[in-house]
Amino acid sequence: MHLLTLGLNHQTAPLALRERVAFVPEEIGGTIARMRERLSDASRGRLSEAAIVSTCNRTELYCAVEQPHSAGPALADFVAEEKRLDTDEFRRSAYLLPQADAVRHAFRVASGLDSMVLGEPQILGQMKQAERLSREAGGLGLLLNHLFQRTFAVAKEVRSSTEIGAHSVSMAAAAVRVAERIFGELTDSEVLLVGAGEMIELTATHLAARRPKTMTVANRTVERAASLAHRFQGQAMPLADLPEQLARFDIVVSCTASTLPIIGLGMVERAVKHRRHRPMFIVDLAVPRDVEQEVARLQDVYVYTVDDLGKIVATGTESRQAAVAQAEAIIETRVRDFDAWIRTRAAVPVIQGLRSRAESLTAHEIDRAKKLLARGEPPEAVIEQLAQALTNKFLHAPVSALHQSAGQDEASRAQLVSLLSRFYSHPEH
Repeated sequence: MHLLTLGLNHQTAPLALRERVAFVPEEIGGTIARMRERLSDASRGRLSEAAIVSTCNRTELYCAVEQPHSAGPALADFVAEEKRLDTDEFRRSAYLLPQADAVRHAFRVASGLDSMVLGEPQILGQMKQAERLSREAGGLGLLLNHLFQRTFAVAKEVRSSTEIGAHSVSMAAAAVRVAERIFGELTDSEVLLVGAGEMIELTATHLAARRPKTMTVANRTVERAASLAHRFQGQAMPLADLPEQLARFDIVVSCTASTLPIIGLGMVERAVKHRRHRPMFIVDLAVPRDVEQEVARLQDVYVYTVDDLGKIVATGTESRQAAVAQAEAIIETRVRDFDAWIRTRAAVPVIQGLRSRAESLTAHEIDRAKKLLARGEPPEAVIEQLAQALTNKFLHAPVSALHQSAGQDEASRAQLVSLLSRFYSHPEH
């Protein structure tokens, strides 16, 4: 089997395309099942394992296939069909990474080297979630399981051995920085957090440190909202109350798993009118986006997406280039280790075949020896015959290969002779 990765990310595709290709967790299981069924025959690469990593910055399919050349186009067609995209549009922004390139990419992603925020730690948790969802969907086998476990180990090694994550500016910290540019001190600001996931929790931590006037968490599940709000001495409210309550808030940070916008143009227009055009800062950390694009055109409303914040956090990465070089060196070493493991696995069927053949020959000769003993033949003679017969049969294939090599070119014959010499010149006792 061969590893193959198909994907797009913040470097190859704009947010408008990334949000159309994103898979929410609830889609993963069904998508993997359909993918395995769609690519089950040889003409489409015969896919046997699959995992999907989908975050605000990337959507990637990690697969184990028999025929990479056939599987690549078939995977692109599958994604385009699943997400109702033009295939050519998707392919222009997608990358296809075979074997060692796929391994290297997975290691770099988990280590934060391929992130919009260099060294950010959230991606490792997201990849662990992807591994869990794919495992639950039956998408992981020997190859992908080993890939993910090695990926997690490499990410840990990079973070513990280098300064790649030191002083990294997260999306949440960047959002707070922009809010302070707009409002100055945040002590008089009322903050609304929409969602209750990891990114909202991280943002809440940064905002709470600025001691805003109030903090409110809105979520479909009010219990989750209340649990998060309690940690920051805030309040909770049902997501359904958002249209009526939006005007209260100066800062709105939204990151949900909704496939459709939950903060619409009309909702924000009414809020701005009610606020008498006092500025409102909206941070949309979701992919697909939680905020309708048209909202950004309103006066007195400042909308920042993940790509907007990415430009802010990209500054200052030059000072970490030494750590990047060190991390890349670690990754290259681990890629070679993984490649050696794959080559070892490729020899397993041959080894199994050799063992099966040897056991079959041995069983046949032992059965013959038992019959001779049953007829009263001397045990010493039977043992000698058994040993001679096994020796002849085990040597038959290599001796025949040497005879047949007489008609081959000298280099091929010399290579065969050298190989057989290594096998038989130092017998074990």
